[in-house]
Amino acid sequence: MGENKTPKDETPKIKVGWVGYAAFIFAIIIFSGIFSSSDSWLKVFDFNVLNGKFGTIPPGAEKALDFRGASGTGARDGFLFAIELIPAVILALGIVNVIDGLGGLRAAQKLMTPILKPLLGIPGITALASIANMQSTDAAAGMVKELYDQGEITDNERSILIAYQTSASAFITNYFSSGAAVFSYMVAPIIVPIIVMFVFKIIGGNLMRMYLKMFYRKDTTGGNANGNA
Repeated sequence: MGENKTPKDETPKIKVGWVGYAAFIFAIIIFSGIFSSSDSWLKVFDFNVLNGKFGTIPPGAEKALDFRGASGTGARDGFLFAIELIPAVILALGIVNVIDGLGGLRAAQKLMTPILKPLLGIPGITALASIANMQSTDAAAGMVKELYDQGEITDNERSILIAYQTSASAFITNYFSSGAAVFSYMVAPIIVPIIVMFVFKIIGGNLMRMYLKMFYRKDTTGGNANGNA
């Protein structure tokens, strides 16, 4: 006697056109930092280059300062720090919304779920947030919030993704900027620390995954799927 499948038993098929795949690949290029050190026009395809930087105050003392100045404290300095974060988050979410409109997030869901599900227990639609975290802490955090608010990921998946992002956040940007000062003294190949940082990001995500599985059974979905528009 055959079983009658309900809609919940059926896995919906995700249809993605070539435009969606192209948009997803373009997003990977933008957020991965592939062209961050390029000296040619290709650097316009890097998120940090597009995000730009604030101007500096002409040095009248020993060094130039950015618009925040030096030795700030309290709420005022915190407010100026927040201003630094706003452009990156707005730009990142704007790019993601365009990519989503072109079908790029669905392409990510279809292509990356078979990889991210066994690796971290999160759906493929989180791929851009995971990739963006290699270059920008703030942009990646904003993407996670938007995915949860839209009901694309559950509370547990959000927690796993945050644990993954917290370890070695923006490691590509920080490594090739601040870390460049010690490249000449390193005895290991330059790629080795990057691999180590990425491995520990995976470990961090799976530690949270293990904790949630052992001690926290409740798993809710955010945004519209939870009735919170």
